[in-house]
Amino acid sequence: MINSHPTTATHTDASTSPSPANARHRVRHAIFPVAGFGASFLPATKACPKEMLPIVDRPMIQYAVEEAAAAGITRMIFITARGKRAIEDHFDRAYELERELVAREDDEALRELRGTIPAGVSFSYVRQRETTGLLDALLKARSLVGDEPFAVLLPDQLIDAEPGALAQLLDVFDEQCVSVVGAERIAPRSADPACFISADLRTSAVRSARALVKVPPIGAASAPVNLSGRFVFTSAIWGAIETATEGSHPRTLVSAIRALMERERVFACLIDGRRFDCSTKLGFMQAQFAFAQKRAELWSGLRRSLAEILDKGPGAREHGPAPALTSTTSTAATRRQHEA
Repeated sequence: MINSHPTTATHTDASTSPSPANARHRVRHAIFPVAGFGASFLPATKACPKEMLPIVDRPMIQYAVEEAAAAGITRMIFITARGKRAIEDHFDRAYELERELVAREDDEALRELRGTIPAGVSFSYVRQRETTGLLDALLKARSLVGDEPFAVLLPDQLIDAEPGALAQLLDVFDEQCVSVVGAERIAPRSADPACFISADLRTSAVRSARALVKVPPIGAASAPVNLSGRFVFTSAIWGAIETATEGSHPRTLVSAIRALMERERVFACLIDGRRFDCSTKLGFMQAQFAFAQKRAELWSGLRRSLAEILDKGPGAREHGPAPALTSTTSTAATRRQHEA
């Protein structure tokens, strides 16, 4: 049986309380489905959760949590599985490590370590003991969310945006008070059955807001869009999930959103930012370089190294002489030999 009782790793009270005017629609909860195997990154994910793979020096899951916290979310809910304990440990206090860093007077490392836990948020963990898909993972959190609206973030969809992608969705939700999906435009020739049609019906003051429609309306600009791994749902999604899991319906989030469109108007938010699909090796590597470029202390040296690699071209090492060690590498290697 599935354990429906969450274990709370950290809990602190939010620093501010919603005013009566906005309490009804305030989104407090974010669900992070992290129970997948991460098979596309084996063998790296055999003993390490895919969500803990680093982008530069932060795990993927931390970027998602920071995005949610920056958008005002105060309750982080993780749908986990066996072998995912490292995620819980990451968002817990590491007292022994903190004491060691204090003793070393390494203030910078101590600040980075403590910064992994955003202020004013709580963490809950619910096990999904069987690989029964994303819809079942969301249902595991229903007892924690109740009838409140909530956000869903897929951590392997890393979005570089300012303001954050979820904050952009919440701007649309605050105005419309209906479910909102994060989306990105695609070329019509690239459209597939999993895409949606968005239309500008001039019903929102938010420039990035579009209504999802079944058929392109006459006289309104419309375009196909893909989902981008960010969602804000009202409680109507629970009935839509039940519909999507009945009979011969495919048990996918796309099917649930289509069922939701039968119950209420659903909006898309065209996210202003760049998405990296870190569920693939290519997207993961692209994110590494893009986020390293934001770090001045890394990018100048990395750019020179990349230029040298590209200049040599593939196979240069196999057919040419062995590269000479640089002075830095030689010194490090000599030190390790003396220490051995």
